[in-house]
Amino acid sequence: MKLANRVAVVTGAGGGIGRATAFSLARRGSHLALADIDGPAVERVAEEARRLGVRATHHLLDVADRAAVHAFPGLVDGAHGRIDLLINNAGVALGGSFEQLALEDFDWLMEINFHGVVRMTRAFLPHLRLRDEARIVNVSSIYGIISPPGQSAYSASKFAVRGFSNALRHELEGTTVGVSVVHPGGVATAIARNARAPRDAPRDEIERGRAIAQRLLRMAPERAGEIIVRGIERRQARILVGGDARFVAMLERLSPIHYRKLLKKATGR
Repeated sequence: MKLANRVAVVTGAGGGIGRATAFSLARRGSHLALADIDGPAVERVAEEARRLGVRATHHLLDVADRAAVHAFPGLVDGAHGRIDLLINNAGVALGGSFEQLALEDFDWLMEINFHGVVRMTRAFLPHLRLRDEARIVNVSSIYGIISPPGQSAYSASKFAVRGFSNALRHELEGTTVGVSVVHPGGVATAIARNARAPRDAPRDEIERGRAIAQRLLRMAPERAGEIIVRGIERRQARILVGGDARFVAMLERLSPIHYRKLLKKATGR
């Protein structure tokens, strides 16, 4: 897919993978409609992207807000004249076992991580269908391939993104709209530090879990952004980001039930 002079919508663009993906697109000449719940952060990203010679607009958007998402395609179309790429990257994290989590927290995470993807896709798909070539890119996770303990809510949301993306890809076969699902491994973003924790969990347990998670986040976001955009250029249906994601995907294919035992042997933990 040629990305020069395309218009890409990126959610969660204020930092991390979204920010890095936006810059990778801008270096290829894509114009950007950048959205995030953090207005000042996404405004700074848009300013930096414009220095790369592309048109970039910034938008304050909560993907859990149905009315705002419904109105968003009109704003983007008005600012850019067309929409070629939708990158559903916005997401949050929630640690803790299922029994520890409040139902309200579970619902909060699903509203953003899964229903936000569905809403954005529904809102933008009619616009994407008008293009000669278009693509929907949904960011899942390595935890959309495996399901570790303590990640019941997050893993459920990312498996949902994976299943939705795969079914949508089959439904759109023969059209000009392709679908990619992205599975990042340990990318060094703030998602672990910002993760919501069970309300009644001991503080030391929460901090210990965050520290462990943070140590696993090693890949620079800039590297992740490049891998994602190269996958878009190649029209990849599945984009694995990082050696850990590729390893886990292979392990899960070999042993879809007992991969956790093999993972413990392979890593020593």
